[in-house]
Amino acid sequence: MTRRAVDWLLALAGGVLLTLMTSSNAVLARHTDAVYASWAAHGLGALVALVLVLAVRRTPKPSGDDEGRTPFWYHLGGIPGAFVVIISAVAVNSELALGGTVALMLAGQIVFGTVSDHLGLLRIPKRRVTATDLLVAGCVLAGSALIVLGGA
Repeated sequence: MTRRAVDWLLALAGGVLLTLMTSSNAVLARHTDAVYASWAAHGLGALVALVLVLAVRRTPKPSGDDEGRTPFWYHLGGIPGAFVVIISAVAVNSELALGGTVALMLAGQIVFGTVSDHLGLLRIPKRRVTATDLLVAGCVLAGSALIVLGGA
C-alpha cells in the first residue's frame, strides 16, 4: 500500500474516531454536563496518550540551537481541543444532532484550513488557493447546509 493511501485511510479513521468521540461525549454530557464530559474525555485521553508515549518512547533529537526548538504555544493544542469537546457536546444535544454537528465542524475545518493554507498561518507553508479548492469548499458547505436544513 502506498504512503498516500495510508495517509488517506488514517485521515478517514480520524474522522470516524472524531465522530465516535463527539457522540459519546454528547451522551455523557446529556447525563452530566458538557464540562464534565470534556474533563472525562481529556482525562482518559491523557492516560491513553501517556501509555502510548511510554510504549513508543522516543527521545527528542537535540538540536544545539534555538531555531530548531518548538515554540511553547504549540504545546497548548489541548486548550482548543477541550473547547471543541464542550461545544460539540452541547451542539449534538441540540436540534443539529450528530450529523449536523459533524457537518458544520467539517465545514469550519475546511474554511479555516483553506484560509490557513493561503495565508500560511501557524507556520505552515503557504499554498495558493485554486478554483478547485473553492469549488470543493463550496460543495462541502452546500452539503453541510443540506444536512442541517434538510432535517428541519
